Order: sequence, then C-alpha cells, then structure tokens
Amino acid sequence: MPHQLELFTEDPDAKPKRRQAAQAPRASGDTQRLPTKASVEDAQARNADLPVNTARNLPPYETVALVLQGGGALGAYQAGVYQGLHEAGIQLTSLSGISIGALNTAIIAGNPPERRVERLREFWETISQPNSGLDIPEFIERSLFNVNDTVRGALGAVHAGNALLGGQQGFFRPRFPPPSSLLPGTPDAASYYDTAALKDTLERLCDFDLVNSDKHQVSVGAVNVRTGNFVYFENAKTRLRAEHFMASGALPPAFAAVEIDGEYYWDGGLVSNTPLAQVLDARPLRDTLVFQVDLWSARGHPPTNMSEVSDRIKDIRYSSRTRMVTEQLRWSQYLRHMLQRILEDVPADVRADDPYYRMAQDLACSKRYNIIHLIYRNQPYERHYKDFQFGPSTMREHWAGGLKDIRQTLADPSRLAMPQNLSGFVTHDVHREDIERGLANSGKPANGAS
Repeated sequence: MPHQLELFTEDPDAKPKRRQAAQAPRASGDTQRLPTKASVEDAQARNADLPVNTARNLPPYETVALVLQGGGALGAYQAGVYQGLHEAGIQLTSLSGISIGALNTAIIAGNPPERRVERLREFWETISQPNSGLDIPEFIERSLFNVNDTVRGALGAVHAGNALLGGQQGFFRPRFPPPSSLLPGTPDAASYYDTAALKDTLERLCDFDLVNSDKHQVSVGAVNVRTGNFVYFENAKTRLRAEHFMASGALPPAFAAVEIDGEYYWDGGLVSNTPLAQVLDARPLRDTLVFQVDLWSARGHPPTNMSEVSDRIKDIRYSSRTRMVTEQLRWSQYLRHMLQRILEDVPADVRADDPYYRMAQDLACSKRYNIIHLIYRNQPYERHYKDFQFGPSTMREHWAGGLKDIRQTLADPSRLAMPQNLSGFVTHDVHREDIERGLANSGKPANGAS
C-alpha cells in the first residue's frame, strides 16, 4: 500500500526519493515474485494480430463490437439492429453473444457481409414456424395481427402454446417419452426438449471456417455445469463449432446441457445475460465502439396481476443490471484515465525500472469507449411468455423495431463520435434520451427515466 499511496503524494521531494529507490539494487528474484501483468509493449504488439476497424464513415476506433443479450423469441430485434448497421456500412470487428444472442452471432459471423441479412432472415423465418403443423395460414395470421392489441395478445398465446406443445422448426421439439424426474439418465437427455434440429440449422446456415477466421473476434458465454463457472468460448483460443453456440443457449430445464470436450455447459444467462464486461475488459485495451443490444429492460412499472409479475421477474432477472454494469465500467475507465495522467509526471526511467510503476502502467489507460445501447421495449400485448412466443408476425415486428431503433440512433452522427471527456467513456440510449427530453419539456424531473 505505501508504494501505491506515493503516486498521489504532494511532497516535492517524492520524485527524487522514488528515483533513488528505483536505482537501488534489488534482491535476485524480487521482480519475478511481483504479480505484474503483461507490459504495455507486449499488449501493443498483440494488437497487430487483432481485426481493426477500417470503415470510412467512423472515427478511428480500433474495435467495433456488437454485443447481443439472450432473450429467446425477442432475438429478432437484434437481427433488425444488425440490418441497420449493415445498411449504414458499419463493419464489425468483434461479435459477442449469449443464448439467442449467441445464435445470431453464429449466423452473422458465419456468413460473408453481403449474405448476413438474408441468412438471418432465413434463420428467423424457419424457427418462427411450429413443428406441429397447426400453424395459421400466413395471410390470416397477418390480418389478425393487425386488428388490435387484444387480438395480438390472443395470437401470441397461441404461438406460445404451439412452442410449448410441439416446439419450433429447425430449433427444438418435445422429448418423447418425457424425461423422468427420478430415474437416472444422461446429461444430454435431461431436458423437456431436444435441440438436435438446431445443430442441423446452424451447420446449414453457417460457414464455421468463416466463424473461425481472423476477420473478427467471436465469443459466446456459457456455464460449466460441473463447476458452475462462467466461461467464454472465443475463436482466438479454440475452434468454434455449432455445439459452442448451442451450449450458450442451452437454458435448463427446457434444453439439455451440451457436451464439449468432456464437459457439459448450460446457457450463459444463468450467470450473466450480457457479455458487455467481457468485451470491454478484453486485453489489450483498445479504442472501442460497442453496439449493445438488450432484450430485457431492467426498469418497468410495478405489476398489477400475476401474469405481469411473471413478466417483470424475467425482465429483472435477465436484464443482468446492464446499466449498473455500464456505470461500473465507466468508473473503472475514469480511474484508468486518471492514473495515466498521473503517470505522465513520472520520469520514464523510473516507470521502466520500478515494478510497481510498471504494474500501475499496465492498469492505466488512455483508450476511449463509446457504448451505443439499444433495448427492446415491451409491447402492450406481450405477456410473460414473450421469450417463447415464436410467431411470424411477432418476429417481423421485433425485427422492424430493431431496425427502426438503430436507424434513429445513427441519424445523429454525434452519437458515434470518439469520447472527449475526462473518463474517455460515453453511453447513448436513444429511448432514454427521448424520455428525458420529454420530461424536460414537461417540466418534470428526469431522474429514473429509462
């Protein structure tokens, strides 16, 4: 602790004292016993192997990331967001997802840019059809969906019922006979639904050579069932297969654990449904623009009936306190910037010779982060089964909502600007900004606006 406190001293003699300490002989092995991180030079050298943003319509961010939360049937919203990014010519260098976000990640990473929207649409149009064969003819379904919210709600209940009873095409189907609650079995069959069809769908729609290429960083989160530890599967460390993306979306008890290299994995949303921290804490640190697409809103109204209670529980549980995590990351980045500014007053030879200064330099950072936050907003007709309410019209509306939100976001180029504040960290949320402007115009306080 005394060495760390010296960084903030006002003693005019402090620098000479530190210089003398740095030049004093050290006992053999002292440096090796210190818990130093990789040096800044090593980190910069590793930067050369990472994908770099080359889009002409963006500031010189080193990384442009798409971060996709889990949320089942709501994931079509993320496909709409990606379509808007593609239309704007924004090239992604990092893709990260959990659960349905991992499946969307697989489709995007596993196809060339010109085919991604087409493949995403094929994926969603496939899994929005029930296995039962009891689906409503498309023209009737569209007509009913456009009547009013009451009819939309009833139609959503039908689609959710179809998913529960028969499963969805190219995704999952009920196990028959159902799994036993008492008799022993195997981990890959301990679930109500079989997802073998999903493996076929991913392998049909994704080129895993592209997923594992050096064109982009790809990572998906899952939970090791045996240890309970959260893990990320990254294409920089392992060759990703369909099983890695399926593991990220294996939410129990509906879906069974997926076996990978002798270990079994469940849905990453059991621990954290948002991979933002993993993207921002990745080493080496880089100037980063993140499009974070969430499917659950942490803020909402107190429920008035049991259906709303179930819906609100899911919103709170799976939102993963995204804004709280974002604020923590903002504060961490502010401290890094402050430490970097302080170290600029320390002579270079002192920083190079003293191991504690080298540790401080590894923690310090002048990199900048811009988080573009897009959150799906609940519709009045949606209930607690919205995450397994797979229906063509609902899917199209989710997709259109994502496309509208990203177009509205990108309509203001200043939202993409490189941060120039003291922390080097900014966030933008088009919905929150609109709400706060509306409250300001009405004269009401904006505290708590979401």
